[in-house]
Amino acid sequence: MARVRAAVPRLLDRIRTASRLLARRRRRSHRARAAVVPAARPHPWTRALGLVAVVLLGAWLGLLIVGDVRVPVGPMNTTMTLRPSLTGGTKINVSPLGALQLDSHVAPVRLDVNVDQLDPDRAQALVDHPERLSGLQDEVAQDVARGTRELALRSSVAVVTGATTLGLLVHRRPRRALTAGGLALALLLASGSTAYATWKPDSVLEPRFSGLLSSAPSLVGDARSIVTEFDVYQKELARLVTNVTKLYDVTSTLPAYQPDPTTIRVLHVSDIHLNPASWKIIASLVTQYRVNVIVDSGDTMDHGTAAENGFLDPVEELGAPYVWVRGNHDSMETQRHLRGMRNVHVLDDGRARTVAGLRFAGIGDPQFTPDRDQRPGAEASQELAGARLASALRDQRAAGTPVDIAIAHEPSAAREVDGEVPLVLAGHVHHEEMKVLKYGTRLRIEGSTGGSGLRAVEGRYPDPIQASILYFDRDSRRLQAWDEIKLGGLGLTTAEVSRHLPKENQPGATPSPSSPSPSPVAPAR
Repeated sequence: MARVRAAVPRLLDRIRTASRLLARRRRRSHRARAAVVPAARPHPWTRALGLVAVVLLGAWLGLLIVGDVRVPVGPMNTTMTLRPSLTGGTKINVSPLGALQLDSHVAPVRLDVNVDQLDPDRAQALVDHPERLSGLQDEVAQDVARGTRELALRSSVAVVTGATTLGLLVHRRPRRALTAGGLALALLLASGSTAYATWKPDSVLEPRFSGLLSSAPSLVGDARSIVTEFDVYQKELARLVTNVTKLYDVTSTLPAYQPDPTTIRVLHVSDIHLNPASWKIIASLVTQYRVNVIVDSGDTMDHGTAAENGFLDPVEELGAPYVWVRGNHDSMETQRHLRGMRNVHVLDDGRARTVAGLRFAGIGDPQFTPDRDQRPGAEASQELAGARLASALRDQRAAGTPVDIAIAHEPSAAREVDGEVPLVLAGHVHHEEMKVLKYGTRLRIEGSTGGSGLRAVEGRYPDPIQASILYFDRDSRRLQAWDEIKLGGLGLTTAEVSRHLPKENQPGATPSPSSPSPSPVAPAR
């Protein structure tokens, strides 16, 4: 018993010692933990927002890079694309004319359709097989449906790939990247389902036009009548495609002219008025007649907006220098754009320039009236512009650099240079004319090389497409002869070339002693 009593104090001492040691270790541990700052973990909402940003940005980049499909729709080549949007809808871009917007659906994606170009082979097939025109509507519908399916599949791949790739770059964790790709696909499917549920086929009854297409309702009629009488408009559209294709083809029947090497050949065009068929015809004439220089006396555009500038791209590929003056449908924006093109010589304020061995001077139209209105003082402004041009011509002659050809858009301005230059070129009135003015200057007015553009179908009969080839002696730089070229307008396939000889080449001069041999006249087809 004594042993037990003696052992108890020792046991208690050991317990107290162990307790002190344990307490000391705990205090050290607490101090060590307190010395270490715990790592801050992001808030769950922050992580969620970051993931959403990765999903949206990656999906958008995927659509932007690989999310479009090129689909033939009837005789046209188109590109279809899905784009993020707050309002949804469908946008049809017809460059350079503008865009057509439809409130077709409500979803965070918009369908963009770009009309790229008319395919000449498919268009020619419609001409060769007119029986196919009756089924053109069904063919277009099938093409659109096929394109939509291809677009849905490609867009799914694009958004998943874009979101997954961006998620892997940002988070560096495959699991997070796969989550981002899955969320992007779910977002696209949800958007597609919403678009399908809110689809409004009647949205075509209330389209919104922008750019040059803003004038479309006044040109083609009320949109509701187009829908309710679609069979009529379908036939008219098919006829238009057929006629334009024929118009492209007719220039190949023009006679080939073998010019004398001492002759300078000038192609005079005017009033193209945004007709794309004109570029094909001009290029054909440049090649067949070996044209040295093209002169455009204005109204190349129709409204003069920046949206039209893309229409001018073929000018650089025509194969000859292009001398141009501004018409009343051409804006200063148009003039600045043309001035920046490599083969174009813009003439204004009476400035002169030598091109292809001939010296030209011109002045732009002082009026800008794309709406075709008559403004007070218009005639007086034209006469004033012509007087400024005449003054510049006198200055050039006094400096020993006389001008061979003057250019103005309106004939009323061109008449003011009578007696100051052998030849003045003009347009504006959409019909050709050649006359010698009172003091000996020859005035050449060109018809519309665009067949009056959009106004070609206003009358009962389509306006013809007109241009002329002017032949100049290389030594004297005087007019020797000219060919008037007239092509049947839309729906007509006639081509007529007639040769004319001037009675005199400069003010007070005798008739020209020599002229090129006549070219044959192309038969009507």
